[in-house]
Amino acid sequence: MAQEKCKPQILKAEIVAQSRLFKVEALHLQFANGEERVYERLRGGNRGAVMVVPLLDANTLLLVREYAAGTHSYELGFPKGLIDPGEDAFEAGNRELMEEAGFGANRLIALKQVSLAPGYFASRMDILLAQELFPEQRVGDEPEPLDVIPWPLDRIDELLARPDFSESRSISALLLASKWLAEQSN
Repeated sequence: MAQEKCKPQILKAEIVAQSRLFKVEALHLQFANGEERVYERLRGGNRGAVMVVPLLDANTLLLVREYAAGTHSYELGFPKGLIDPGEDAFEAGNRELMEEAGFGANRLIALKQVSLAPGYFASRMDILLAQELFPEQRVGDEPEPLDVIPWPLDRIDELLARPDFSESRSISALLLASKWLAEQSN
């Protein structure tokens, strides 16, 4: 097993650019061997984010089709969003599920917390599985209504093959949920 490395020392941190959503921070680092480098990283609001894999029933997932500005395309994925101040991941997940898919969940299960490109982005996302859904629509911040698409669990390979199901977070969430469901059926 590899020896635990000592983290580099941050000699200086400075904001070099800023937008409404992100700050670009330059980190002046010194590594244990004396080497110095400047790394840049994106800083969000440090609130964290959540993604929910909703199970409409034992055999059906719910997906949403939403505009993705980064790729200027419509993508299939799972409800997701930022954790608002004062919320925990479960409250935020249930809120996002209501806003984006029109359902609430009586049962939310934490699957894993993932990082979103830790080499340059200081952010984490909690992935949750939602069960025991009930109709509940809340107004969200989406500029247009999202398409809600039921998807049979026995067609996961077909979903993974779709070009509009390409977001790595949704693929990770799908695989984590599939693993959890398989473990529950044993």
